[in-house]
Amino acid sequence: MEPESNPDARPEEEPGSLLSLALLALIAGGAAGLICAAFRLALEEADRLRDRMIALAHDGGFAGFLLLVGGAGLAVAAAAWLVRRFSPYASGSGIPHVEAALEEQLPPAPPYLIPVKFFGGLLAIGSGLALGREGPSVQMGAVVAHIVGRISRRGWPDRRALLAAGAGAGLAVAFNAPIAGAIFVLEELVRRFDTRIAITALGTSATAILVARLFLGDAPDFHVAIAAFATVATGPLAYAPAASWPLYLGLGVLAGLLAALYNRALLTAVAAADRLERWPAELRAGVIGAAVGMLAWFAPEQVGGGDQITQRVLAGGATVALLPAFFLLRFALGTVSYAAATPGGLFAPMLVLGAQLGLFCGAICNMAFPDLGIVPEAFAVVGMAAFFTGVVQAPVTGIVLVIEMTAGFTMLLPMLGACFAAMLIPSLLHSAPIYQSLREGIVRRAHSGGDKRRTGK
Repeated sequence: MEPESNPDARPEEEPGSLLSLALLALIAGGAAGLICAAFRLALEEADRLRDRMIALAHDGGFAGFLLLVGGAGLAVAAAAWLVRRFSPYASGSGIPHVEAALEEQLPPAPPYLIPVKFFGGLLAIGSGLALGREGPSVQMGAVVAHIVGRISRRGWPDRRALLAAGAGAGLAVAFNAPIAGAIFVLEELVRRFDTRIAITALGTSATAILVARLFLGDAPDFHVAIAAFATVATGPLAYAPAASWPLYLGLGVLAGLLAALYNRALLTAVAAADRLERWPAELRAGVIGAAVGMLAWFAPEQVGGGDQITQRVLAGGATVALLPAFFLLRFALGTVSYAAATPGGLFAPMLVLGAQLGLFCGAICNMAFPDLGIVPEAFAVVGMAAFFTGVVQAPVTGIVLVIEMTAGFTMLLPMLGACFAAMLIPSLLHSAPIYQSLREGIVRRAHSGGDKRRTGK
């Protein structure tokens, strides 16, 4: 079978006017910001609805348990049906597909991916799967920007720039992090500095955030509170003393090791799901959804995208003794959830794991070295950037993203050291960046006809 070509690609086409491209970037960013902000608000409402349903299920006893498990299974199965029936490229994060489209390995996603990603993401994440909102937001933003390029009859070079920039705008809105959105385009999606793409990315991220903040507000996503002596202090973290920097480096080493293990576990889970290709996609997803529904009955605070878990960790509200168990639980839940092949990303679950790892290490270091004045919550902030870096191997994006989300600019130097180690260890272990591995997988399946087998088309 011949590889699927990109019908938009026109090697002979020259880029158009930079000024008109910049204006189109502003339009695309505004549209992406509106859609992605609506997705965030709808997802927040879905999370609240899940919490209410869990409370009602507990009031109903065993019948309530069955309804909760069955309802979660049916909702996740419905998300898988939407993907299989209407848009196979809506499966999973969406970032690997965007990268494949930019490399002209696969065609850009069609416009009808947007409702599939939107409602499929609500069903999957709202049911409790440990998936992030940024995956759907990135892919929807990319599709919106590409539509703007096609309507305006731009050539492939400019549509490619808009596609990448729209993806960055989606990330910017997902985490209220406009600079990280633009950097993500250059560091992860195109992996080089291109002036036209940089201008386009800055324009889309700026207007997307401007529109989104009309609905979402302009506060950082997470607030760091320092718990000490039964009091809680809010505000910027103090600069880490130089004597504690080797400890942050050690945190980076541990984050790098666990990130390599996480990548392997995630790819193993996806491969295991692929081997069950005789099972209908809806059945596979429904089984995973039902299992998550059972977990929601016993530990409702541990399911879903994980923002509430991250906030609790950063606020010093987590029980340190239980953090290893919760880390292992979310580690397994994230890999299994992604194997359901429903819409949902990886960033938010990674941030949960990084925060839990960092807080636990910070608490241990504080007990071992009480004279250093270590703040465990500072380790949690650095752990988020380090674990992200180890998994994605995009350190600048990780550092800027966490700083924008937590206002943790005082942790920049510890982050640099931790992310250095967190990227070095997976590289020495020959652990490829997760999106590279996932992209290779979807391209291989598309070229071999595997997507047709999985989708029934």
